[in-house]
Amino acid sequence: MTEFSLDLNEEQRDLRDWVHGFAEEVVRPAAEEWDSREETPWPVIQEAAKIGLYGYEFVANCWSDPTGLSLPIASEELFWGDAGIGLGIFGTSLAVAAIYGTGTPEQLVEWVPQCYGTVDEPAVAAFCSTEPEAGSDVSAIRTRARYDEATDEWVLNGQKAYATNGGIAGVRVVTASVDPTLGSRGQAAFVVPPGTAGLHATRKLRKLGLRASHTADVFLDDVRVPGSCLLGGRERLLERLDRARTGQRSTGQAAMRTFELSRPTVGAQALGVARAAYEYALDYAKERVQFGRPIVEHQAVAFALADMRMEIDAARLLVWRAAWMGRNNRPFLAGEGSMAKLKAGEVAVSVTEKAVQILGGAGFLRDHPVERWYRDAKIYTIFEGTSEIQRMVIARAISGSTIR
Repeated sequence: MTEFSLDLNEEQRDLRDWVHGFAEEVVRPAAEEWDSREETPWPVIQEAAKIGLYGYEFVANCWSDPTGLSLPIASEELFWGDAGIGLGIFGTSLAVAAIYGTGTPEQLVEWVPQCYGTVDEPAVAAFCSTEPEAGSDVSAIRTRARYDEATDEWVLNGQKAYATNGGIAGVRVVTASVDPTLGSRGQAAFVVPPGTAGLHATRKLRKLGLRASHTADVFLDDVRVPGSCLLGGRERLLERLDRARTGQRSTGQAAMRTFELSRPTVGAQALGVARAAYEYALDYAKERVQFGRPIVEHQAVAFALADMRMEIDAARLLVWRAAWMGRNNRPFLAGEGSMAKLKAGEVAVSVTEKAVQILGGAGFLRDHPVERWYRDAKIYTIFEGTSEIQRMVIARAISGSTIR
């Protein structure tokens, strides 16, 4: 009988320590500068590429871990360094997840390396799904894809909002509706190659947090892509549309499959932010003296720190469970992926808020990084499915009812 263990194996420990070292020595010292500049940290991305942290080989090696834990471990450590820079480095992985989740082996070989570029000239990729009227409700996507049989091309028209790397990406993966009458079941994902005519992006959007990560709206005006850019291929798409039209059970749709693959990793990112704030607040509480003793000895502060640590550890267990289930094709029968993302996101907001409170007035100043972590944390209750949507997914899964 196999012995149950929560110990990381040697490779996982080495990975954790390696990424943590990069986060501590390269990311953290640069975090304040790039947050203030609100620019993509290309020099840091290039440093990550040089050591093998940014590239498809790294993602492939993480995904080969049969436990599914390597990518969440790496994500937590990198985002412990800084979430804005972390998303600058790992933001490309969302487009890669979309290609992996619905693409053919040939498409993976062709497009995934292009998402990252080279060590000398790193590139980033973007997954474009959200729209002004279709955020949590992915079935409301209005971007249309029309097949031009004469040229074997797909023609895309629409607008995408809040796309990570949207204005600076080479490769973009765009979700679009092929048959609007089928709702989300009539959607597909397309690779838009670098330099494709008709695609335009806005300037970088200014945000509350994650300021080093690029976010932009993307517009598609008669964007033509080769037929081979339809992820999964036209034959598979037509089969899926036929099943939907006859009322047969669906295996899912493009945007949701990508989010399901990425939710544990996004939860791990939130954990990194939360852990950074907790550790900083703990160290501060041991040194800050009030009423003749370190404030950590005051029950109110000590209990807050105890709650912070407990919530972080509880969230990590949910993240690891979901990551293991996803890697081993275990169905999320109770919305386990959503549980992981929901818990970790809300823990990040709660823990960073407590950290600011523990530092008091100092926590409100940019002299201390907790105010940045507090700003960065909030997005984890919003993007890739709001907390409300995650609760809906869980409620539907456990009740079997249609919750509206």
